[in-house]
This record gives sequence, structure tokens and C-alpha cells, in this order.
Amino acid sequence: MNFPFFIARRYIFSKKSHNAINIISGISVVGVAVATMALVCTLSVFNGFHDLVASLFTAFDPQLRITLAEGNTIPANDGRLRQLQKLPCVAVYTPVIEGQAMVVTGGQQHVVTIMGVADNFSKQTHIQKILYGDGSFVLHADVLEYGVLGIQLAGRMGLSADFAEPLQVYAPKRGERVNMANPLSSFNHQELQSPGVVFMVQQGKYDANYIITSLGFAQRLFDQQGRISSAEVKLKKGTSLSRAKKEISALLGDKFIIQDRYEQQDDVFRIMRIEKLISYLFLTFILLVACFNIIGSLSMLMIEKKQDVQTLRSMGATDRQICHIFMFEGRMISLAGAVIGLLLGLLLCWLQQEYGLITMGESEGSFIVESYPVSVHPWDLALIFVTVLLVGWAAVWYPVRYLSKNLL
Repeated sequence: MNFPFFIARRYIFSKKSHNAINIISGISVVGVAVATMALVCTLSVFNGFHDLVASLFTAFDPQLRITLAEGNTIPANDGRLRQLQKLPCVAVYTPVIEGQAMVVTGGQQHVVTIMGVADNFSKQTHIQKILYGDGSFVLHADVLEYGVLGIQLAGRMGLSADFAEPLQVYAPKRGERVNMANPLSSFNHQELQSPGVVFMVQQGKYDANYIITSLGFAQRLFDQQGRISSAEVKLKKGTSLSRAKKEISALLGDKFIIQDRYEQQDDVFRIMRIEKLISYLFLTFILLVACFNIIGSLSMLMIEKKQDVQTLRSMGATDRQICHIFMFEGRMISLAGAVIGLLLGLLLCWLQQEYGLITMGESEGSFIVESYPVSVHPWDLALIFVTVLLVGWAAVWYPVRYLSKNLL
């Protein structure tokens, strides 16, 4: 067995002549454990919010979205898009066109995003899971065109899921200036009927702005007959997402951008990653402060063990070995704190998952979830464990070398 480690292990478990040394050593372990526990719980909560937001987006966002790198629209019958539809990995291909329009209802005007989709949109996404109302998801029937509103947009317009009067939708005609004598003549005008349902993604970007309707309606409204602004792709089960992206990218070339669900909402997830990183750095700094308690414990232990050190020197121990004894002592304290903190953090995360100890607020129904979501990721635990050991060991390296020269 390593000689410095053997002596350090005896010192950490042996009874000291001064009880204060035991107390300070215990406080050091508790400080490291609490900081470690805080890291586990905080990072797990951020993971929980990340997974929660991802689950909300998947009900509406496609598995892959293809847009133009430059320009707004492309012919729907473009040869590269036709080849894309024939790829073995593609299960559902949905052409889409989006644009801004003005909706007039009840004497009020609202600027909205019209999203025209093909009839297979319900196969592309899980839209059926986020519909509310007594109607059904239908985009058109005979000469009628239907519009499915976001629930917040419907509320802002003062409409229910089943509104009686059709919505009057206006969009500027392409390449025409506004005729001041007759402004309405410069706009395309269409009507949207109610299918008796609204959708709720629980994200303001969609719920407060979007109206889903048929592809043909949107193309006529925006003077974009035969053109689309994006394409949505659902892959066959068992298909590797990364491999499919590379295959589609090689087919379409640099003129197209292929995004998965996380990339489609990159702004949201980037902010969450930054917040998680800042929290990690802040708590690591607190951990470093907690490790300074170890230095106090070691300095008192060195003073107490002066006679033992002289005995060890007379037995042939070198100054390097004696220094390593107290370094191992500090490292074992940080290791004990890391293990205890990880176990306590996992326990608290399990209790939060099972019983929701910390709630989001007292107003029932005001939040998407009632209690803070928690998701423990193994790589986060590994990162925390390594961080605690590195910070603890680094915190005692120089002080122990300095103190061993001056106290022993």
C-alpha cells in the first residue's frame, strides 16, 4: 500500500487530541457535500426544463424542416425536392408555405402568420394531440377553406373554437403599390371558416400568432401558386436522424438548410444551455469557497502531528512523502464530500420526481407543470464528480506545500 496514503487514512479516521479539528473536518465534508448536492439538483432541474420544452415542441415541429439558404420560395415541383420524396428514409413529405397576413373580425384587425400545409400534415406531426374543441382537424372541403387558430390568438380575437362568422384574411398583392384611392384593391382577400377546433402548443410563438390552413389557400393568398417556402419531413421508424440529415444534405446541396427539432428552436435551447453553464460556474465557485475549510482543517492537523512527522522523518520518510500525506488527507475529505453530495442530490431529485416537493406556484393551472421538472443525466453526474475532485485537490495543493514547509 502507498505509504503516504496509508498514514493519511489513519489520520482521517483517528481521534484527534483537539475536538475542534474533527469539527472543522466534518464541516469541510459537509460544505463540499452541500455544494455538490446543489450542483446535482440545479443541473437536473435545467435538464428537466430542457426535456419539457422539447416534448412540447415535438407535437408541432416536424422531425426535419428544409428551408432555403437564400430567397423565400421555391417551385414545389423542383427536381431536387422530387428526388427527396423518393428517398428510402422518407416516410412523409409535407410542402409548406408561410407568410404574414391581416385578419379582420368583429371590427378588429390582427396581424397573424398564415401557415399553409398539405393535407398529410396530420401524418407529419402530432397535431391531433394538441387540438381542443368539438370539431375536427380539416383544412378544406369543396369550396370552403378552414383555419385552425392558436388558442391564444383565438382568445385575443374574442373567438371560441367554433366561430360562426368567417375570418376575413388580407395579404398584399405581389409587386403592386398600395392604391390610396382604393387600398383594398391592392390586397388579396380570402375567407377562412371554423373547423370547430383550436390548437395549443403551450408556446407563445405558435399559440399567439399562427393559423394553420390549406396549402392552396396560402398560395393563392400570397400569390405563390405552385411554390413553397419550406418542406417538412418525417423519417421512417428506425432511421438514424444524423445519417438521414447527411443523405438529404448531400442530395439538396448548399442552397438548402436542413434542421432537426432542436435546431428549429435553437434560440430557446441556446439560452437554456447558457443559463445552465452560468449556474454551473457559479456553483463551482461556491464549491471552491467551501474547499477552503479543508485548508483550515489540514493546517490544524499539521500543528497537532508535528511530533509524528519528526518520528516519520527519523524512520526515513522524505519531505515529499510527508507533504503527500496531508495532500491525501485533503483529497479524501473532498472525495467523501463528493460521494455524499452526489447521493443526497440523487435522493432529492428522486423525491422531487415522485412527490413534487417544490411547486411552480400556488395558482393551479397557471403553469404547464405543477412542480419543477427534474431529469438526471449520467454525464452531468460524471462532470460534477470530476469537478468536485479537481477543485478540491487543486484547492489544497499549494496551501499544503506551503504549510508543510513552514509548520513542519
